Amino acid sequence: MSADTSAREESTGEAADEGGDPPAFPARTYTAGAGRAPARQRSTGAAAGFLGPNLILLGVFLFLPLGWALLISFQESNGFGASGWVGLANYQRLVTDPTFWQSALNTAVFTIITVPLSLALGLGLAVLMNSVLPGRRVFRTLVYLPMVISGIATALMGVLLFDEVTGILNKLLREGGLATIPWQSQGTAAFASIILVTLWIRVGFNMVIYLAGLQSISPELYEAARLEGASSWQQFRYLTVPLVGPSTFFLLIMDVIYSFQVFDTIFVMTGGGPGRSTSVLVTYAYENGFVTRDQSYAAAIGIVIFLITLIFTAVQWKGNRSRDDVG
Repeated sequence: MSADTSAREESTGEAADEGGDPPAFPARTYTAGAGRAPARQRSTGAAAGFLGPNLILLGVFLFLPLGWALLISFQESNGFGASGWVGLANYQRLVTDPTFWQSALNTAVFTIITVPLSLALGLGLAVLMNSVLPGRRVFRTLVYLPMVISGIATALMGVLLFDEVTGILNKLLREGGLATIPWQSQGTAAFASIILVTLWIRVGFNMVIYLAGLQSISPELYEAARLEGASSWQQFRYLTVPLVGPSTFFLLIMDVIYSFQVFDTIFVMTGGGPGRSTSVLVTYAYENGFVTRDQSYAAAIGIVIFLITLIFTAVQWKGNRSRDDVG
């Protein structure tokens, strides 16, 4: 112990013995959260580093084109510059355009048919692939394969199957002595071919999402249900379906958006024909934007598609309670 320290202790003891207050030493000052600020700044910088490129891409390839399309929809433009401001004229034209309403009806029918079927088939395949099935990994890959291939390639495969003259299905019907199906010359058959190819494309994605939901369900729940005497159908109806509710909510939104944005399959297989029997909103917008060069009208159709999908998503998000459940 140094002499200075001994002197300070003696003087402190003397002051305390005399009844006086002990001498005040300068107290250390601490700044609340001073050590946390650099850590917070580092985490904020890291978040900005990860989100920044994505936000830039979203801004350049999503928000900027969306804003530009909204601006063009209030103008008269053929793609080589706007010739004037027309206000709501393009939207008023939509109201009186029978082709637009025909395309909207086809889009609605296409959505109503494909979305429930793709959800049901995806869930059924997921339950099957989640069971003890020989070679299930191979089957999973085969079912999901159309999602890996580009949309144009899968549509070309659909042409190989459903072509009215050279398609595989009609060749098999001819070999069997049966009447061929007018896949391209009759509206109902053409629409059915589009639906079948779309289901083939979408079912694999739905199966994978449902499979992830099924694998998160505790096996003890099914064991308890079997002990209570529940049949396989009752287990599926009262356990599986409710517990994959979050997956169903997600897939419902995604499938509806996909159905309203379907283009490549119809463009390659039927081109919207025969007549307007397979024309949907996106193909009609493409026709106006790149065939007749009425891009302001095409932009108005695109804005309507965006609003419909936005409203549907908002309504589903507001009204569906299963999105927050654990399944």
